[in-house]
Amino acid sequence: MSTMSGKNSPEGEEGAGRMKSESWGQSNAAGDVRRGRVILVAYLIVTLELTFLFMQFGVMPYLAKSLGLDSVGFGYLQTTFGVLQLVGGPIFGRFADQFGNRAALTLSCASASAFFLLLSISTSVPILFLSRLPSVFMHGLPGAQKVITDLTAPSERAAALGKLGLCFGVGIIIGSALGGVISTKFGIFVPMYFGLVGSLINTVLSVVWIPSPSKPKSEHRKTEHSSVFNIREILRVLKFPGVMEIFLVKVLSGFPIGLFLIMFSIISIEFFGLEAVESGYLMSYFGVLQMVVQGLVIGKLTSHCTEQTLLRLGVLVFAGVGLGMALMRTVWHYCIIVVPLVFAFNVLGTITDSILTKAVPSTDTGAMLGICASVQPLTRTVGPTLGVILYKQFGVSSFGYLQLIVNAKIKKETLLYVLWHSCAGGTTLR
Repeated sequence: MSTMSGKNSPEGEEGAGRMKSESWGQSNAAGDVRRGRVILVAYLIVTLELTFLFMQFGVMPYLAKSLGLDSVGFGYLQTTFGVLQLVGGPIFGRFADQFGNRAALTLSCASASAFFLLLSISTSVPILFLSRLPSVFMHGLPGAQKVITDLTAPSERAAALGKLGLCFGVGIIIGSALGGVISTKFGIFVPMYFGLVGSLINTVLSVVWIPSPSKPKSEHRKTEHSSVFNIREILRVLKFPGVMEIFLVKVLSGFPIGLFLIMFSIISIEFFGLEAVESGYLMSYFGVLQMVVQGLVIGKLTSHCTEQTLLRLGVLVFAGVGLGMALMRTVWHYCIIVVPLVFAFNVLGTITDSILTKAVPSTDTGAMLGICASVQPLTRTVGPTLGVILYKQFGVSSFGYLQLIVNAKIKKETLLYVLWHSCAGGTTLR
């Protein structure tokens, strides 16, 4: 009897409530730790994938040449890679929405394994082209973005997504350096073997550490009725209020810079007069800036400024970069200009991704990120032709003038419309 009366007394109820509150707090803290570990694993997977990818980027021209592929054929090879990535991005994103983050990242890592396996046995041009085929599902970066989007609060999302750029910078620096050293000392196919082993390790990490499904099953059922290849369903996310306007900002603001970077290997030789080693140093400099901006700057900015402010700032800085590029004459001018270039490029990329994932339902974030991931492959696909025309007909300054005009137009019309839509009650900049 005394036990029963103790349970029903105010002191007993208060003690039980305290114990329940403490238990919930411990459970919540444990959940935060698990989420943090999963996000760290996603960062690791992206870093390894990009490192191995940049290792093969540096070796690929020499492999293609050794198989008798001329510059035109190599251009076709690169275009094939760009087209496959362009087509595969939205499909991969929709796959992630329907089957979960673990399945999506595992698919990406397994595709990378097949990619490097085919590269490692590429003893003829047809096999070399065939090795591009698995790249249609090689989307580790948007896969990691999907994991981070699902596991972070909206207020923390931009900073967490920004840290992926740090992984990108590490991949550029380490991958580019290791690819050349390893291929020179041990043979042209050895970097491919490293890529194969590393991709298999990534596959295991994805299966073991990435949770799936990351959302309740009831949410997944809404999208299970249609195929992942349903283009209409994929493009449906662009019809949500304000999404198309922000997406156009993402595509157009950096497009002239993308054309310039595609042509940079030619520009560095003919316009700047650089040797191969000096071009490598310049790429490393670019990678270090990328790491600093993404790792140290963007996180602090997102904690002090609104996404609307950062969006306007990025477009404004990009316009200034265009003016600087139009006036530059030496490689030292470029070394100065590349600082605000990297800043604007990364700020706009991170902020637009964050805004777009907030503007669509949680069941469509994968499709949205997949479409965003297709922006760079689109530039790589159409860029070589447009870049050559601009460079040959109008010179290096044409890239800068185009950058200035496009971003001035964005700031005047599209961006102002998006901000007005948000103030009027839309969901664009939540």
